[in-house]
Amino acid sequence: MAGKKRFTFIDEFRGLVGVMMALGHSNYYFNSAWLSLDPLDPFFDNTPQFLLRYMGYLCAPGFLMMNGAMVYYVFKRRLGNGESIRTIRWGFIQRGLFLVAVQLVWVNASWGGFARLRLNHFGIIATIGLCMLLLIWMATWKWQWRALTALALFLVHPLLLKIPYDLDGPAHYWMQLFIDSGSFTKYPLVPWFALATVGSVMAHFWFEAWPDPRLRARNTMITGLALIGVAWVVRFGQGFGNIFAWDTFFSYSFFLVQKYPPSLVHQFWFSGAVIFMVGLFDFIDFRSPILRPLARVGRVPLFFYMVHIPILAIFSRRFGFFYHEGGVKESLIGWVVLLAVMAPLVIWFGGVKKKSRAWLIRMI
Repeated sequence: MAGKKRFTFIDEFRGLVGVMMALGHSNYYFNSAWLSLDPLDPFFDNTPQFLLRYMGYLCAPGFLMMNGAMVYYVFKRRLGNGESIRTIRWGFIQRGLFLVAVQLVWVNASWGGFARLRLNHFGIIATIGLCMLLLIWMATWKWQWRALTALALFLVHPLLLKIPYDLDGPAHYWMQLFIDSGSFTKYPLVPWFALATVGSVMAHFWFEAWPDPRLRARNTMITGLALIGVAWVVRFGQGFGNIFAWDTFFSYSFFLVQKYPPSLVHQFWFSGAVIFMVGLFDFIDFRSPILRPLARVGRVPLFFYMVHIPILAIFSRRFGFFYHEGGVKESLIGWVVLLAVMAPLVIWFGGVKKKSRAWLIRMI
C-alpha cells in the first residue's frame, strides 16, 4: 500500500459519473419538463424523459462511494509512507472544509450564472466534504466495523424520517442537514454518509484483498448484483424502506425509488449498481483502453463539476438560450456541445494539476 499507484478503472468510472452528471445538468437547463417537475416527487410522462432523468440517479451515489473509497486508499497509503495520523487527518480536514466552502461560495452561485451569492444552501459537494471529515476517523477501523456502520445507517434512516418537524422553523435546518431533504439541502448527511462508508469498505477489497484484476472484477460484479438482489427483495415488500409505492412489476413506478431523501431501496439498489459498474469497468480496463478518455475527467472531477455548471447556467439561464424550452433532443445536443467545450479544459487542468504543488490546485 505504501507505493503510489493509479487505479485507472476508478478514474474511468468517476469520469463516467461526471459525464452522466453533465447530461443530467444539461437536461435541467434545456428541458421544459422542469417547468412542472418536482425533484422531490418526480413524475415522467414518457420513456425517453424517464430514462434521461433516471440515469442521473447513479451519479450522487457514485460520487459519494468513490470519494469514500479514495479517502480510505489515500489515508492508508500515506500512513504506509510514514506520515503521522495527525498529519494525514489535518490534510483531509482542509480538503473537507474546502469542499464545503466551494459549495457555499461557488457552486450555489454558479447554478444561477453567478447572478447572486447563496450561502444558505448545502448541496452534494458540501455533503461529500462533511463525509470526508467523518470518514477520516474510521479509516483505521476494520472493514467489518465500517460495513456494520453503513448497514446500521441504512436501516435506521427510514425510522429517523418519521421524526416530525416544522418546515418553516429553525429545526428544518438540522433535520435536512442530517435526515430529510428540502429547501436547505437534498443531500442529508446520514444516508449519504452511509454510501460513502460503503465505498470505504469496498476500497479494502479493491486495493488490498483482491489484487488480481480478474478476481477483483469478478468479485466486485458479484457483490454489486447481490446488493441489487437485496434491493429487489425490499422493493417487492412495499413496506419498510419504500417511500414510493409501485403498481406493476417493471413499470416506471417499480424503478422510481425515492432519491430525495434516499429510501432503503435506493441505498441497496444504487450501491449495488455502482459496485457492479466499477467491477465492469475493471474488467474492461484490464482488456482494452477503450474507456481511458473517461479517466481524464475522473482525474479532475471537482474541476469538471465546478466549471461545467456555470457554462450551462450562463449560456442558458443568464443569456436566455433555450432555458427550459426544449426536450430530450435539446438536452442531448446541449450535452454534446458542453463535452466538446469541456474536453480541452479537462486536458489542460489535468496537466496543471499533475505538475503543480500549489495548495489551491491540489484542493481542486
